[in-house]
Amino acid sequence: MLQKLHILNYAIIDEIEIDFSTNLNCITGETGAGKSILMGALSLILGDRADSSVLQVKEKKCIVEGYFSTNKNTKISYFLKQNELDGEEALVIRREIAVNGKSRAFINDTPVNLNQLKELSSMLVDLHQQFDTLELGDNDFQREVVDALGDNATLLITYKEAYSTYIACKKELFFLQEEQAKANTTLDYNQFLFDELNEINLKENELENLDAELKLLSNAENVKQQLDGIYFELNESEQPVVQQIKSLNNKLQSLTQYHPNIENLFKRSQAVQIELQDIANEIDAINNTIHYSAERLQLVNDKIAIGYKLLKKHNVTTTTELIIIKNDLENKLNDVLNISDAISKKEKETNDWLLKCINSAEQLAANRKKISKPFTQHVNTLLAQVGMPNAQLKIEVNDVALNATGNNSIEFLFDANLPTGQAGKSNKFEPLRKVASGGELSRLMLCIKSLVAKKLQLPTLIFDEIDTGISGEAAKQVGNIMRELSTNHQLITITHQPQIAAKAYAHYFVYKAIKEDKIVTNIRLLNNDERITTIAQMLGGERPTAAALENAREMVGN
Repeated sequence: MLQKLHILNYAIIDEIEIDFSTNLNCITGETGAGKSILMGALSLILGDRADSSVLQVKEKKCIVEGYFSTNKNTKISYFLKQNELDGEEALVIRREIAVNGKSRAFINDTPVNLNQLKELSSMLVDLHQQFDTLELGDNDFQREVVDALGDNATLLITYKEAYSTYIACKKELFFLQEEQAKANTTLDYNQFLFDELNEINLKENELENLDAELKLLSNAENVKQQLDGIYFELNESEQPVVQQIKSLNNKLQSLTQYHPNIENLFKRSQAVQIELQDIANEIDAINNTIHYSAERLQLVNDKIAIGYKLLKKHNVTTTTELIIIKNDLENKLNDVLNISDAISKKEKETNDWLLKCINSAEQLAANRKKISKPFTQHVNTLLAQVGMPNAQLKIEVNDVALNATGNNSIEFLFDANLPTGQAGKSNKFEPLRKVASGGELSRLMLCIKSLVAKKLQLPTLIFDEIDTGISGEAAKQVGNIMRELSTNHQLITITHQPQIAAKAYAHYFVYKAIKEDKIVTNIRLLNNDERITTIAQMLGGERPTAAALENAREMVGN
């Protein structure tokens, strides 16, 4: 809601400040007084471009500020949070144009770019000017209107959640399929490498152990001969070393009583005897395990040859590294199988969500088609009331590919000059954005928004000369519709029609004045007597008659 507008040094405006009512605000004034200049200034804070030509005093910057209350609008709160901007219930939007033509925009004193300004202001103000390309011609808005009237809010949430999940599943499925395609290009080669390593079936440190075994087998006879000789000298010769040490120990033992240190020497010598005996026994045990086998030698040689070939092929040096490579290849092969399983599961999940989307989309389509006829009937009735008896609106609901809003498109078609009684037979219906004039669009928007006002969070609605081409009863009906709509929404309208001005909660008068030898535009809020006089002048000219004043008084009273 626009609470206040402050304009400084814009065109022929020196400085003005307007406090708006929360309901219907009407702005009147003679042609050329500066009403359109007000709209031009307002459009600056809505994101329009500007240059230094708008400066009244070239040495001073231009400032336009709008003070808004957000009424805790969820879209606005989300925008502020996403853009890290302060402000929840109150917003000040300011636009400054420097003397060099450069402009800056601020939201609650935080600098923003024009795109951010436009996005936020579109949630705050809906400005309808003659010949603008209006929101009404936008298919997204048309769909929102139909969905609001069809009470599709809950169904839309369900559909959008399903569609979002479906799209996510499709992406995941595509990713899995890509991974499978990549894996398939190397599948056969990886299988070949794995089979080679799996066939040799190496254990931890096996090649290193086989190397040692090969050396032993190659020198088995010499090793056995040497071990036999050592064992013989230690334990079986005519004077075995172990036996000699034992004899020496006996002699030392007999001398222990004569010197205290001999006892220690005896114990050490005894330990040597025991250790030599253990060495002899282990030599014998090892010797018994050594058997030369030409067959085993060949097996070890063959396995080592294959193993070394694989070490060289994979550019590694140890058995452990080959085992790691084998395990990695096995994992890759398993991954291919797992991807196939995952793809099957993801395909089923994707299809399930697609079916949910289709079911919800069909319900949406049915609701949209169902509401379209009574909606257009209501709109066409209102169009006749507001001075467009030959205008007709119809809604075309076409099937399209599944998208974020369903599986159909909404198109508002319009014929401004349909002959009476020929509805549906003129074949002149064309998309609204192509054929409707600014005034027609404004009145059509008023009719439509009066029907959907209770269903949608509407921003402040501003109508610039919505009354073009109407008078009398049609103008009165436009005023009635605006008055009713403004009970829950803020409206601001520039009008030349007394029937509309009489319906206002707040009536502002734009006029020209002379200030310091310059003509400037000014504006003031009229009191009740001033309103009656102004409306009487709109009815009967600069000097209204008593009848015109009475008529104006009656219009304001009603």
